[in-house]
Amino acid sequence: MSIWEYANPVKFMKTSGLILPWATGLAVVSLAVGLFWGFFLTPEAENFGSSVKVIYVHVPAAMMAINIWAMMLVTSLIWLIRRHHVSALAAKAAAPIGAVMTLAALITGAVWGQPMWGTWWEWDPRLTSFLILFLFYLGYMALWSAIDNPDTAADLTSVLCLVGSVFAVLSRYAVNFWNQGLHQGATLSLDKAEHIADVYWFPLLFCLAGFILFFVALVLLRTRTEIRLRRIKALEQRERMA
Repeated sequence: MSIWEYANPVKFMKTSGLILPWATGLAVVSLAVGLFWGFFLTPEAENFGSSVKVIYVHVPAAMMAINIWAMMLVTSLIWLIRRHHVSALAAKAAAPIGAVMTLAALITGAVWGQPMWGTWWEWDPRLTSFLILFLFYLGYMALWSAIDNPDTAADLTSVLCLVGSVFAVLSRYAVNFWNQGLHQGATLSLDKAEHIADVYWFPLLFCLAGFILFFVALVLLRTRTEIRLRRIKALEQRERMA
């Protein structure tokens, strides 16, 4: 069995229909456990107080913001190389989810930054690259909406996705590229000196799993919707030509 079989809309609809309820159910359970555990059962952190609990939204949202763009990059490349429509529609479906995740990361980052840094916003390398990434998400969605021909729209948005990937990389590794800046290093790290304490780490794992599964459920649902909309447009065009 080849992975390219799932580029067939019929095969994709059948398989995604089986996965969707499981992804949704597991996402709800993971998020419920992780958020309740993190917000209500973990202690306040030394020097940070209760504001540390923003990590249960901020860290997963920031991680998803970057990785959703990476997923869009892969599906865009598949479209440009192999011209599989499902991959282009999956990228289109993922963009609004990624934009919301990026906005959530920016807002929760500001909520964290105000008591920690004394300011809601700072032109820090990672914060700035995240803001630019958010603007790329908006531009990507606007470009899809502005072009009537779906294949042309898929081509141009795929190129935009390639360009925006630079800022996705900067968002992830800005702290490593520039030593200056207020933003701290990675919350999750192989370095024990940087890695958060286990009391916060375990509920964060549930939140991370919940956000990933939530994205999987949403992108499958939205891709299925895009496929149906494309079928409807094709039928309308046939009726006009008949």
